[in-house]
Parts: sequence; structure tokens; C-alpha cells
Amino acid sequence: MATERFAPAGFTAPTSLVTEQFRLEPLGPQHNAADLAAWTSSIEHIRSTPGYPDGSWPPLDGMTPEANLADLRRHAEDFAAGKGFTFTVLDPDNDVIGCVYLYPPEADGYDVSVQSWVRADHADLDTLLADAVATWIAAEWPWRRPDRYGR
Repeated sequence: MATERFAPAGFTAPTSLVTEQFRLEPLGPQHNAADLAAWTSSIEHIRSTPGYPDGSWPPLDGMTPEANLADLRRHAEDFAAGKGFTFTVLDPDNDVIGCVYLYPPEADGYDVSVQSWVRADHADLDTLLADAVATWIAAEWPWRRPDRYGR
């Protein structure tokens, strides 16, 4: 996704957001099986979520566990390098129920692109998650003009 660092030099990214309904932590290879199960169970729901307008993700035919693992490793590498910040969304039982992506903006006038999704069986958390992340960005991140894709 990102090719160069977009967080300011010296900025240390927050690694957690906790609410009563969910918790965010950096996405990594340890989430592979649960992440793959989460998004493959909810492809149509995710494709209808604001921020996924081009219809290319998630892929309709899924991914192999190895391909998903490679994707998670790339996200973890981006996080470590400050190129992008991807978080898994966990429910109170530590089951993966979604993801949050903070990456360089694609549209002019913004300083961060903010995308999120939840599993279809947790659709009631879509707006709650997006709003909690917006509040978190305003309080703890260096960006002031997030592209929330109409949220």
C-alpha cells in the first residue's frame, strides 16, 4: 500500500483502543486464521461498507491462508516502518470481528485515509467503530483531516 513513511518522524503510534464492545491491536501474522475466517464470512457486507467502493476487496473467491498471511505480514511491516497502521478488531472474547486501516490518503485535502469493516454478524458495530476511531485519531494521532469515506 504505502511506499514511504507518512507518520511524522519521532511519532510513536498508539497500539490500542479499548471500548466495552471491542478492542484494537496491531494486525499481525498471529491473527491469520481468525482474520481470514472473519473477512471470508462477510465479503458482501464488507463490499457494501463505506470505503470499499471499487469492489476489488475483499476478493470474491477468497484467499489461501498463505496469501492472507503474506498480506498480514505486509501490514505489520508497514506498521513498523510508519507507512501505514492496520489494526485487528477483537470482541471481548478476543475473536477477530474486523479491521481498521490508517494509510496515506488517496484524495486531495486529507492527511489520512481511514477505512474499517466488521463481520456481518457484528454489523451493528460498523458506525460505532468508525466513530470511535475518528475520536481516537483526533485525540492521539497527528492527523487533522481524515478521509472517512463519507462516514
